[in-house]
Amino acid sequence: MPGLQRSAAVDLALAAGALLLLAPALALGAGLGADYPAKVLALFGAGAALVRRGLARGAHPHARFGPANRVTLLRLALGAALAGLLGEAAAATSLAWGVVAVATLAALLDAVDGALARRSGLASDFGARFDMETDAAFTLVLCALVWQAGQAGPWVLAAGLMRYAFVAAAAAWPWLAAPLLPSRRRQTVCVVQITALIVCLAPVLPPPLAAALAAASLALLGLSFAVDVRWLARARHRSPET
Repeated sequence: MPGLQRSAAVDLALAAGALLLLAPALALGAGLGADYPAKVLALFGAGAALVRRGLARGAHPHARFGPANRVTLLRLALGAALAGLLGEAAAATSLAWGVVAVATLAALLDAVDGALARRSGLASDFGARFDMETDAAFTLVLCALVWQAGQAGPWVLAAGLMRYAFVAAAAAWPWLAAPLLPSRRRQTVCVVQITALIVCLAPVLPPPLAAALAAASLALLGLSFAVDVRWLARARHRSPET
């Protein structure tokens, strides 16, 4: 759909342009490495390429990219800006509260895109997948930032990698790729996980307490995945009539 591709291209270009202006200013003002803008733009570019690829598959049967996808795109841009801080010492010192503020904004926006999609009549499988994958990438970035800040050990990355491990496992066991029913439990655990990681990034939280909070949220996430795997395992043995 040429109209959709043009609409998406404009939004992607605007987001990239904003990052092109903001990333160098942030690097200069906060004493970040000279390569920070390049990292941010490269990460956003990779996400944008996946967005274009997803749209090309026809999972968004509308002529406009839509306000909900724009909000998710903003979350993607904020995630790229945070991911660019990996390897930057200033992220754990002078920018610590700024990281918390940006991460909180991105998390709050997650509650907006779904409602916008339904209200605008532009909900789609693409939008749902875009939202889910943005959440997954955002969680992994937060985990890495928590580790970088010294608030928890490298084990905290397990929370961010769990979704990708699940997808990889589905390649070996296709029954794991079967669709899951909508779940309030799954949504709640996602919110709890992201909130806990953001709290862990607060400089006022002592590392032992942050590690305990991260471990508790990781255990909750693992339990949620275990529930889904058990449901899928049982579902593969059911007949179509049941």
